[in-house]
Amino acid sequence: MPPKHYQLTPEQLALSEERKAKKQKLQPPQVLPTSEHARVLNRPWLDLNQNAEEGAIRFKLFTWNLLAQCLVRRELFPTSGNVLKAAQRLPMLHAEILAQGADILCLQEVDSLDKLLPVLEAAEYNHHYVAGPGKKHGCLIAFKKHYAKQESRVILYDEQEVRTDGDTPARRGSSFRTRNIGSLVALKNLSCDGEGVIVGTTHLFWHPKYTYERTRQAGILVRETRKFRSDLQLDSWPCMIAGDFNFSPDDPGYSLLVGDDLTVEQHDRLETSRVVHVSIDPAVPPTVAQAPAEDEDGAVDPDRVITNARRAVLSDGLLSDSELISLFCSTSPVRSAYDAGLKQLRETTTATNFQTFGNRVSLPPTANGYNEPEYTSYTHYWKTVLDYIFILTDRPAVVSGLTSLPTVKHLIPGLPQKSITGSDHISLCAEVILSKVTKTAKVDL
Repeated sequence: MPPKHYQLTPEQLALSEERKAKKQKLQPPQVLPTSEHARVLNRPWLDLNQNAEEGAIRFKLFTWNLLAQCLVRRELFPTSGNVLKAAQRLPMLHAEILAQGADILCLQEVDSLDKLLPVLEAAEYNHHYVAGPGKKHGCLIAFKKHYAKQESRVILYDEQEVRTDGDTPARRGSSFRTRNIGSLVALKNLSCDGEGVIVGTTHLFWHPKYTYERTRQAGILVRETRKFRSDLQLDSWPCMIAGDFNFSPDDPGYSLLVGDDLTVEQHDRLETSRVVHVSIDPAVPPTVAQAPAEDEDGAVDPDRVITNARRAVLSDGLLSDSELISLFCSTSPVRSAYDAGLKQLRETTTATNFQTFGNRVSLPPTANGYNEPEYTSYTHYWKTVLDYIFILTDRPAVVSGLTSLPTVKHLIPGLPQKSITGSDHISLCAEVILSKVTKTAKVDL
């Protein structure tokens, strides 16, 4: 009888990658690469002229999906040429990660740790890395040494329960076993007694048609972030949630995150995606002769249809729209740093040289999400907004600065692109000012 395949846990995978990285320490890292390969687009800082009161806390957070080297396929990025080679991409990635001097980094699709970790350590970052079960890439949170990791938690979306009744699959209410994760870290501020920040990063399920599953994962992320903070009795600490959410601002997941009502079209998108994939129910008959790859590796066509799945029934436990709304606990919604910051820039300056998501899709200027970036991912096959920095806090908070965004002329014909950026995603960075802790507080975004 053949031996059973042993599946490493996310913690064991992370430890294995870190051990590999330590073996490379004898090679001196090139922290600020100056070669031609390391050139990236200069993106000036947008100062929003926010004055900080005495005792206020200021920090800068950066988020980026790096495009894991293990996921690079030339057929996915036909306009990128040789920049897809690791020798050309990695110096660009490292230079852009360090360019803004952020206090906290949230990175997704992280591999090549043996090259990245020495760069981070030389720039005086500590880090926390975790990967989903069986994944060759993961999520990394790095933080400057005036922060210390107090506690961490990994969210395995496939194993999270969303109801108390029914059998195990029904309690989970999942439509697809995706192996995606969220990573949470509590960071203590060593330079300010009693202060700190809860940081969460994630990479939600990629498949465009699985709206329900992605919305479920986003709701679980917010729920578990609140619970993590509560369990540690750190309710005065703000939560920063950043990463690749794989949905745009007109998606049900975004609307529920920011506390908006669902539109009729969003209700329809949720309903049509309430299915059960063969990864949840092995009895589902295949709908194609050979199932296509169901991970980022095979996403050549962005308009994929749902295959190898059946319509969900009541006993599958998938959440209704009202149950999804309850999962997000919309009485205290999150706020987007870029949506708030670019709105402020638009209202207080005469700047007209930037476009937003709302300009491109004709949203009402007052709508949440109107001022999100025009694009955060731009390739030959897909051009959309997927990445965000969200703020969850009851304390007065303002966005005091942002990294400016590239214009479309810099993104054509598609990312990655030499001398522009080494990823298919656009990095985001925001500076947030938090007022000192008071008994009564109001979010000022």
